[in-house]
Amino acid sequence: MNEKQQKILDFVMENDISKFSYREIAKRLNLSSPQIVIHHLNQLRKKGLIYQDKEKNVRVAKLKSSSVDNFFRIPIVGAANCGPAMELAQESITGFLTISQRILNKSNGKDLIAVKAVGNSLNKAKIFGDNVNDGDYLIVDCGKRQPENGEYVLSVMDSAANFKKFFKDDESKEIRLVSESTLNIPPIILHEDDLETSGYLVNGVVIKVVKN
Repeated sequence: MNEKQQKILDFVMENDISKFSYREIAKRLNLSSPQIVIHHLNQLRKKGLIYQDKEKNVRVAKLKSSSVDNFFRIPIVGAANCGPAMELAQESITGFLTISQRILNKSNGKDLIAVKAVGNSLNKAKIFGDNVNDGDYLIVDCGKRQPENGEYVLSVMDSAANFKKFFKDDESKEIRLVSESTLNIPPIILHEDDLETSGYLVNGVVIKVVKN
């Protein structure tokens, strides 16, 4: 979401915009024209971030995963790098991904988010048969914070997010975050006792790759 859309979304969250003309909104937000407001409102509607209720009032959509008619509507939350932890973690909602419950084989989607993959550092991975290329969406179950060996995780280190294959050696207390790529990317190796000081956190486990 760009800066202008964020401004307009914040304004909708705080105000009943039916009480304002597009020209007034543009003036309040220091935007160049009413047409800019109209354009970005339409973009926010397309992304599913705002909608019109039965009284035609503009409302902000619930920014959580929800279920409608056997479909999950999953929030797209920022982006994460597949290689080094370079892409900053974000909590801003940039849109929604609609996918059948049958495809995910789940009846409850409340802990699901979608994250856009940056880079090709998992392009040799096989996550339920799919590799991961730049721009693909990975659906993450944030309700699962204790991954098993061989699962792919969305993790955060020093405020930077990445996707990696997770391995933990209970005997040595070593955690390895591995890339599977045609590129030569070394693993990230952590010790269990260093997790608090390293700022490492597992956000959830990848359950599906959605090719873009």
